[in-house]
This record gives sequence, structure tokens and C-alpha cells, in this order.
Amino acid sequence: MNAVMNAVMRDSQVAVVVIGYDDAAHVADAVRSALAQGPAVREVVAVDDCSTDGSAGLLHRLAASEPRLRVIRRRANSGGCGTPRNTGLDAVTSPYVMFLDSDDVLPPGAVDALLAAAAGARAEVASGLCVRRELPSGREVPWQARLYALHAVVPHPAQRPRLVHDTLCVNKLYRTGFLREHGIRFPEGRFPYEDVVFTARVLAGDPRVALVPDRVYVWHVRRSAERLSISLDRAGVANWRARTEACQQAYEILLGAGQKELARAARAKFLDHDLRMYVRELGLRDTGYRRAWWELTRAYLAEYDADDWARDPAAPGRLVGRVVLASPEPRDLPRLRELAARPARLRPPYARAADGTPVWSDDLPQISLEPLLTRPVRELPLAVDAALRPRARGTRLRLRLHELYGRVAQARPEAVEVEWRHRDDGGVAVCRRTALVPDAGTWSAETAVDLPALAAPGAGTWDLRLRLLFRDGVSREVTAHALTGAGLLRRSAVPSARHGVVLVQPYTTHSGALALRVAPGVRGVLSVARGRLRRLLH
Repeated sequence: MNAVMNAVMRDSQVAVVVIGYDDAAHVADAVRSALAQGPAVREVVAVDDCSTDGSAGLLHRLAASEPRLRVIRRRANSGGCGTPRNTGLDAVTSPYVMFLDSDDVLPPGAVDALLAAAAGARAEVASGLCVRRELPSGREVPWQARLYALHAVVPHPAQRPRLVHDTLCVNKLYRTGFLREHGIRFPEGRFPYEDVVFTARVLAGDPRVALVPDRVYVWHVRRSAERLSISLDRAGVANWRARTEACQQAYEILLGAGQKELARAARAKFLDHDLRMYVRELGLRDTGYRRAWWELTRAYLAEYDADDWARDPAAPGRLVGRVVLASPEPRDLPRLRELAARPARLRPPYARAADGTPVWSDDLPQISLEPLLTRPVRELPLAVDAALRPRARGTRLRLRLHELYGRVAQARPEAVEVEWRHRDDGGVAVCRRTALVPDAGTWSAETAVDLPALAAPGAGTWDLRLRLLFRDGVSREVTAHALTGAGLLRRSAVPSARHGVVLVQPYTTHSGALALRVAPGVRGVLSVARGRLRRLLH
């Protein structure tokens, strides 16, 4: 028996630190997912941040039957995630450590995959794929999938600047000694986006990093929860202030450690990810928020230097940032929202300076769009308008592709593939190809929309996706701007031989794209009504 236990202890090298506050509904699932990783996990340290909902008692009852589980209850709530993680990090005794939030889970095999990678590569950090699981739908979206396409070993983080884009701390295995030798800890107290600063401190330590394509973390996103997570609660401008402060600290940490290339990459990440995400949501905010957000953003971007703006000057995030920096007051919000979409859409007007150079607008000629003239067609922010009006005798989708300083005509568009993709499972119900016809300096196309096919899986949301096809074989995937003219976004009940009736609601997403909500039959109509009532009450 002792020999067996000794063998288990030799293989047991990982501690999992689970943190939680008032999350009795989920914390047990998180802890069990860590324990279920098998003998590689030596200890699970559950840190309760002074919960008031019975979480600590639940954890202690679990620990009574599980010797690997240790519970630490903090005497006062810290207000954030950094302090309880530091508490857990101080308590672990294992050579490696991971972090897990109380409302998330580790998928089977996660620890084994990371530990094997770290040991095999003699790496201080092993990192794997995290998926965002939207609840209650269950839709999963990979996080930073480009980093985790293949197994890889990065001797120095500067050799893979893309690492700064993965600011999560939870999809990684760390050598405990590495963290302690470099004094790497989380910011204390209520510090939103503590992951951003912690990740910068890790990269500043110049660790050897192993990357694995395995799913190692499931991040549960509960947007309808009564209490949103800190990162999801973006309604107040204080959230944006916290985010910019965290990003600024990350930049200073990397620059101070001599990691200039990573520091530049961190600033580029802010433009491409953080800035674009919040710009897409500006239309949801009131005037006071917009003004405060604009002022904060201009102050932050004023710290950027010429080299920060010179890299890939036609990238959508950089164009958005340059418009904000050049304008004392909020402006062009609908157009900026489209440019911040993924993929980006640059809608008219297409202005030119006196010398013919493409520019953002007549009153902002200093923002040149000239780099668009040489950008590959597959990377251009092409703009397509979409109009859909549900009708009993056949629903038609009308599309119009805009010119972009002569680049579209030069590429000679021929056709468009129209695809309706289910929001939850990513399935494609209808895919049609139709010709693009020249039409007064633009290109137009029209195709039928098979509402019964979209309604077949039941009530759900469908996103419109387009693939523009050009004569030389080049293609470009885009979304379409939803036109909002009279009656275009009206909810309609369309008779259907298959379903009796199909309730259809065209609508505009946060980024301005066209999407459809579809519900078949009377039951589907009632379910939509109930869901609408729940959202209103929330």
C-alpha cells in the first residue's frame, strides 16, 4: 500500500486553486472537475472569499470525504479575484499550479495534457485552448484559437508576440517555483482585469512556453445571471477605465523588463481587441457614457508613439483609434461600429483629399486611408448592405456591395455565397450562390430565404454570413450591414405549410450586422414571447 501511495505522490505534481464568492450553485462542480483530473492532481485548494451563501460549508462537506481538497476561508471579502488567487498560491505545495474560477470547469484530461507538455518541453508555462461556453445555449467559441492550432514550444515569448493576446490565467499550468522566484502575483483587492497584469508579469519573466491544441478550460459565460462577472459587467465607464489601466500596467511591465517587442504587441492587441469590442457597444450607451468613454480613450491613446501607429496602419483597430484620437468629441459612431465589427466593414462615404488621396472624411483629411490601396482584397473592410422583408409569397434577401476606392472593381466580383449560420451550434441551414451584378458603381444580388428550413430545428437565431467571390479566385468572407428602412426590421408571422406559421424577426446585432430570430408554430411563438418577457424583467 505504501509503495502505491508513494508512486501516486511522485506522479501527483499539480495543485489547482479554485476561487469563489457567493457561488454555491456552481463551486462544487468546479472543484469536482479538478478532482476528476486524476492522480496528476496532488491538491485542490479552494479559497472562499468570505461568502455569505453557504459556499464555505458546502466546500468543507466535500473536503470531509476528499483528502486532496483543502478549504481556506478568507475573513473579509477582497472585492476581486486577485487576492484569493494569491492566498491559494501561497498555500500550494505542488511543483505546478493552475487556477480555476468557481463558475467554470476543467474538461477531462486537461491537467494531463498540460503537465505532459510542460515536463516534455521543460517549460515554465504550459498553455492550452480555452472555450467560451455560452449558457444556457451551450454554444462554444474557442478563445485565441490561432495560438493553439498545433503543439509548439516557444523558448522565449518575444518569439511569439501573439502570446500577449491570450491574457487569461486559467488555461495555463505554471511551475510554482518560477512564479515564486520572480515574485509573480496578482494585483490585490478589487482590480478588474487582474489577468491582464498577471499575464504580463509572467511574460516579463521570459519563461519557456509549451502550447497544446487540447481543450484545457471551459469558461462559462452567463449573460443572464443576476450578478454579472466583473469582466461582463461593462455598462459603466468605470469598467473601461479599469481595462485601460490594466492594459497600461501590462505595457509598462513588459517595457520595464526589456521586452520591447511584447510591449508593442500589447498595445496593438488593445487596438485590435479591447478598443473594437467596446466601440461595437457604444451605441447601447447614453450620451454621458459616450463622452466619458471618448475622453478616457483619447487620454490613453495619446501615450502611443509613431511606431505604434505605423505598424499595419490600415488595420481596423488602428483606424478606429486614429479617429478617436483626432476628434475632441464623439463622432461617426455608426461608421466606427461597422469598422470595429469582425470582419470589419468600412461603409460610405469614401472621401478623398484635394490630391485624390483616400481619407476618412472631408473634415479629417489627416487620417489617410491610402494603405487600403495596397492591402490584399481578402483583408479589405468591404461593405455589403442587406435588406430582408419576410413575405408569405416568398422572402427575398437583397444585397449591395459597395466600391472601395476602385479596389472592388479591380478585383472584379462575380458572385456571392449566402449562408445562414445557427447562433448556438454553428450549423448551416441554407447555402446559396448567386451572381453579383454591376449596378451604378456598386454590385447587387438577390436570393430567396428558405424560412421553413431555418425554422426546422426550432426557435433560434441565425447569423448571415457571406463569401464574396472574385474573378481571379480570391474570396473574402464578410457580414452584411442591416438596412433599417421602413418595415425592414419588423416582426412578421409568415404562413408555412410545414409549420403552420413561422415567426420571423430580422434585427441588427451590436456590430450592425443582419441576423434573424425564427420560431416555428404556435409553441415557438409562445416560447419567443416568454423569452422576451424574461429579458425585459432582467
